[in-house]
Amino acid sequence: MTTTVTQPLRLLKLKQVMAMTGLARSTVYKYFSCQQFPKPVQLGARNVAWVEQEIQDWIAQKIALRDQLSHPE
Repeated sequence: MTTTVTQPLRLLKLKQVMAMTGLARSTVYKYFSCQQFPKPVQLGARNVAWVEQEIQDWIAQKIALRDQLSHPE
């Protein structure tokens, strides 16, 4: 019998997203408006957060793109 362990979803506030990505606040929102960054989750009228796994996936895509460009096949 196989047991699947799933990580609980975790939401990150903007400061955490900025720390994880190294991006400034304005750059996060610029990339979001150009549909180049994960969409935040609306928590309240003026309160948003991002899904941690989506931010990690975005970072992984950036790394993969870097590796692909530095080692074209």
